[in-house]
Amino acid sequence: MSRGFSGQGLRRMRDVLARHVDSGRIPGVVALVGRDGETHVEALGTMNHGGGAPMRRDTIFRMASTSKPVTMAAAMVLLDECRLRLDDVVLPWLPELADRRVLTRLDAPLDDTVPARRPITVRDVLTCTFGLGMDMTALGAPIMDAVFGQGLTPDGPTPMPGPDEWMRRLGELPLMHQPGERWQYHIGSDLLGVLVSRVTGRSFGDFLRERVFGPLGMEDTGFHVPAEKAGRLPDLYAPDPASGEFHVWDAADGGRWSSPPAFEGGGGGLVSTAGDYHAYFRMLLNGGVHEGERILSRPAVELMTTDRLTPAQSAARNAMATENVHLSFGQGQHGGWGLGMAVRTYRGDYAPVGQFGWDGGSGASAYADPVNGLTGVLLTQVGMSVPDPARLIHDFWTTVYQAID
Repeated sequence: MSRGFSGQGLRRMRDVLARHVDSGRIPGVVALVGRDGETHVEALGTMNHGGGAPMRRDTIFRMASTSKPVTMAAAMVLLDECRLRLDDVVLPWLPELADRRVLTRLDAPLDDTVPARRPITVRDVLTCTFGLGMDMTALGAPIMDAVFGQGLTPDGPTPMPGPDEWMRRLGELPLMHQPGERWQYHIGSDLLGVLVSRVTGRSFGDFLRERVFGPLGMEDTGFHVPAEKAGRLPDLYAPDPASGEFHVWDAADGGRWSSPPAFEGGGGGLVSTAGDYHAYFRMLLNGGVHEGERILSRPAVELMTTDRLTPAQSAARNAMATENVHLSFGQGQHGGWGLGMAVRTYRGDYAPVGQFGWDGGSGASAYADPVNGLTGVLLTQVGMSVPDPARLIHDFWTTVYQAID
């Protein structure tokens, strides 16, 4: 096998990225590909819609759900150290989840419940099967209204409270499904952060910095952007779905990431750079080792990056991907889910079986491919209120796979 990428393939990738920027629908983009020790970066366009400073290799982006594969590493450290076990019941650390009730059906009133058949385990939290999550097929159901209304997610009308109050509110709601029964998106990743914090007696962010970000040299990754780096964060836009008009979703100056958050969300709270994410996914490809230092054990990485779901558990995962294509713009169609990330179990596009990673609603994408020894990161500042960032992501990966030499 030849090393790295072909020059012709990289030129095509740049041309396709430039086409998106030149269209006016994507103000700027940073793309990174790495293979066989070769790294190639493209930074195109501007920080702001309508001009301004150019995008740079070290521009800081909101990672949204692309946070999930990275924050999972904190739990894997605790599994490696035997401070957590997969089938431990979580109640010693998360007593708010005792005596769970489960809705009789997804659209039932919140008091129409039956007892949970068993307690919630660490495995349930790590695999997003603990019983509660973001179900885009159930919008408008009483349980989804309660999730948004209680501030249990970052995009609802109510701000997310601190971890202890968040847990109290979570504990007042019934589960949507029995523990271990079905994969449910997102909330398990935020619950993971509370679990890690309570097991370690540290804030989630401090533990990640000490055990993951620091050793990997991820100096620009965290849950907020400090003042001295604020100039490297662009505004985040959510264009109007009907008109395409650009609206600021989160301002760089004084926005959500300009100060430390009340809740450090493992599901979508990180900011980072293409280079930092490259270091993390390269570590996973390298079996848990970064520049000679072991960050995670090889079995921990293998557990994260292979499909964990039974066919029954993955029914909701597949429904989210294939029945909401008009909302997700084709994202999320990989088949499987490991720990914190998608794992490709069938060949539905140019990527082979075994590719792992995830995308973010802020226009972020990060995957690694053990078959080709490939890492790729694509970051923009346009949220997925419109199809443009998803199409950019699809085109990036289409050209990346053609560029393999």
